[in-house]
Amino acid sequence: MPISLKGKVAIVTGAGRGLGREEALLLAKHGAKVIVNDMGGSHDGKGEFHGPADDVVNEIKKMGGEAAPNYESVTSFQGAKRIIDQAISTFGKLDILVNNAGILRDKMIFNMEEEEFDAVIAVHLKGTFNCTRHACNYWRAQSKEGKPVAGRIINTTSDAGLLYNPGQSNYGAAKAGITAFTLIVAKEMVKYGVTANVIVPVARTRLTTEATPSLAPMMGTKEDFEKKYGYDVLSPEAMAPLVVYLASDEAKDVTGQVIRVVGGNMWLLHSWKSSEPVKRSPPGFWKPEEIGPKLKELIAKQPPREELAGIIMSVLS
Repeated sequence: MPISLKGKVAIVTGAGRGLGREEALLLAKHGAKVIVNDMGGSHDGKGEFHGPADDVVNEIKKMGGEAAPNYESVTSFQGAKRIIDQAISTFGKLDILVNNAGILRDKMIFNMEEEEFDAVIAVHLKGTFNCTRHACNYWRAQSKEGKPVAGRIINTTSDAGLLYNPGQSNYGAAKAGITAFTLIVAKEMVKYGVTANVIVPVARTRLTTEATPSLAPMMGTKEDFEKKYGYDVLSPEAMAPLVVYLASDEAKDVTGQVIRVVGGNMWLLHSWKSSEPVKRSPPGFWKPEEIGPKLKELIAKQPPREELAGIIMSVLS
């Protein structure tokens, strides 16, 4: 049976364009009422324009859905609370939070300014914390009052942080932080009826074509991919069905997962895992001169590290 989100209320941050737009539209298509949050700034976070959020709200209304715009910055703790409060005051409750808002300020570490690091961390990591914290406070209060809770947190990470893309130490650190943050929240909130999962998009958006020159050539065009593969493999539409599923009652037992989607391909990503240890003989603390050979032995045994470009090319080959 088709998944229904009828009666659900969702917030999608950064929903004016790209991934967030597709997620908001498909959530609405499946019956959710949506708060469309977007400041409307450029890909580096500068400026403010309400048009993108308004456009998505109008699209949802034209399809017969319910939506309202929100222009708050997720970097503000109180602004994030106002996003949560708007969902509750406008539609009566909150069921689904999709943290998608993001910017890029790519630089090699030796050229990166403090402000460029801080700005990216503020939008991605702190913004995810801000919205999640207020949503969780609401759901915990509902649970303690004996009301049924089926909260869904869907946070957005990136292979830039999980596979370590050069030139993106600020963005990668934020995205790796979001992953750890989400998996901890999943453990904290399970007893309150809330799931928390991480999605890993690889798609053609402003952030991958305009702001990440190293990836732009691989992103291709919609027309090229449709001609070669029969569909647009790197369309941001590919991630939205996963968001709809994770937002649904059918996904009540799915939590603490990191899931990548590229076109029609889906992976689970696993957290850090320990290798088999090497043990000193006789037992005791290592001496500095003993460590080198044994450490090199461990390094030689580890599998090759995945690369972001390799993931994309494996799908496109």
